[in-house]
Amino acid sequence: MRETAPLSDSHTVMSEILMPNDANNLGRALGGSVLHWMDICAAIASRRFSRRQVVTASMDHVDFLGPIDLGDIVTVEGYVFETGRTSMDVLVNVSAERPSENEKQDTATSFFTMVALDEDEQPASVPDVRCPTDEQETRRNDALRRRRDRRESLGSLESSV
Repeated sequence: MRETAPLSDSHTVMSEILMPNDANNLGRALGGSVLHWMDICAAIASRRFSRRQVVTASMDHVDFLGPIDLGDIVTVEGYVFETGRTSMDVLVNVSAERPSENEKQDTATSFFTMVALDEDEQPASVPDVRCPTDEQETRRNDALRRRRDRRESLGSLESSV
């Protein structure tokens, strides 16, 4: 029987202020900077969960939902919601906040698959996700539903092309 770990072990929240080095000529976040922050968040979440070194195996379709303007506070949040034998699926969401205007909006979302590594940098087993609280179960179910809906919508897009 595989060991388990609670979803909460992986929960990661990071914050940044969008500074000029991460902005384009319109004063908005570079997509590459946002992806970089998302990848780091997924790595931290999966590393906390598995207690091992991890690598990024894949990143699902990224939805950029809104702009992040120069000076905005950027929050990147992620958690492991499902596991395979050596892989972990991580939902990562990004939001932008302007405290002076009391505004906060979702700006990006994606699913990452991370693989745990052993000391020889070979794939290593990871625990199963356990949801000991209703909140954790709700988070997991939300991620599973969102991933299923996304796959269905992407499948219908591909068949119409």
